[in-house]
Amino acid sequence: MDAEARRALAARILERSHADATEVTVVANHRALTRFTHELIHQNVDIDDVNVRVRAVVDGRTGVAETNRTDDDALAEAIARAAEIASFVPRDDESPPLAGPVDVRAPQAAYVAGTAAAGAERRAQIAARIFAQAEQHACWSSGYVTTATSGVTIATSTGAHASFDGTDAAVNVKMTAGDSTGFAERYDSDAAVLDGDALGARAAGKARASEHPVAVEPGEWTVILEPAAFGELLHFLGSHFSAQSVDEGSSFLSDRLGELVMGDNVTIRDDYTHPLHPGMPFDWEGSAKTTPTLIDAGVARSVVLDRRWSHKLGQPNTGHGLPSPNSFGPYPLNLVVEPGSLPLEELIASTKRGLLITRLWYTRIVDQRKTILTGMTRDGTFLIENGAVGRGVRNLRFNQSLVDALATCVLGDTQARTGGYSYACVVPPVKFERFTFASTTDY
Repeated sequence: MDAEARRALAARILERSHADATEVTVVANHRALTRFTHELIHQNVDIDDVNVRVRAVVDGRTGVAETNRTDDDALAEAIARAAEIASFVPRDDESPPLAGPVDVRAPQAAYVAGTAAAGAERRAQIAARIFAQAEQHACWSSGYVTTATSGVTIATSTGAHASFDGTDAAVNVKMTAGDSTGFAERYDSDAAVLDGDALGARAAGKARASEHPVAVEPGEWTVILEPAAFGELLHFLGSHFSAQSVDEGSSFLSDRLGELVMGDNVTIRDDYTHPLHPGMPFDWEGSAKTTPTLIDAGVARSVVLDRRWSHKLGQPNTGHGLPSPNSFGPYPLNLVVEPGSLPLEELIASTKRGLLITRLWYTRIVDQRKTILTGMTRDGTFLIENGAVGRGVRNLRFNQSLVDALATCVLGDTQARTGGYSYACVVPPVKFERFTFASTTDY
């Protein structure tokens, strides 16, 4: 469903709604996934769906209903259900008006026609090159290749009409070589850049280089995190930049705006225009997104707001609303850490003794306010001695405050997009001088 068809569908709903104010969100997704293991494709998933969300405001009360049917009867039912739900909800006198007219423009690289047209054959071709690398390096592979097209239209009875179309593609590959593993990934809006040979070779090379891993003592280590590992930590800071979290006291930034909270070489922005992660130019309330600098040379400069928190705090809306109403408040979906000046090779060369970490997993929060996280290394951990990468190391569990680690860090000069099931961000590799491991494993 293209933007014109989504806008027409939203207009049909607005015309039929008798609520005091109505917001319509139409999301059309086409997501395809090719999953493989042991050099065989074992699953192809292809989902094409349209979701319609109706938010009705009646006498200061809000109700929401959703459907993935677009016939007249289903739409009429969703409109009526949203209004009915509103009648059971307490009146909210702090609820701001719905979004009005907005002028936005999507980043140029957000939509790539070739990605939208990519089918199972293209994904299988990428997987085949990964399989060739697995065989060449005497490993076995597992992972996935995915392509996606999404279209979002938000319209309100108060005049907002915003549409966005974007594409995405990714490869995630793990190679196993006996008692060791390696990992590689690539995310981009253009499926043409997904290189199965390069990614397969990288993952297999890590698996082979980390064979027969040795155990090291837990404790405080100098570590170098590649982007996949750094991103797994960084995304836990997202909620801390929410005006709601700061106001309610659950953020490390509460009562610290304007203070130096990290090293003066750390700058973090939320930027939907970044060429590695071009995104939607408006938020899920139909407000125009801005690109705020959240941490500026280590200083806590700003937080993100949605319509409710802008109204409540009397501050400009930054356009970071999630579908409303929600309990999460505003949220930055496009975090970017500015790069430093040193290549990864120099970060390694300047390390007398430390660890090079490819990836982290099972990362969880230990202390929200102090940003203490715990998790495990995975798929390629190496010992660094006298500026050179050496033996593979058995995996370790860490317990570490991310903000404390960012107080004394060195950032690499090359950014990469990384992500997981619930996040995406752009980060360089990073060197932490003091990173605490609590225990080791047998693998």
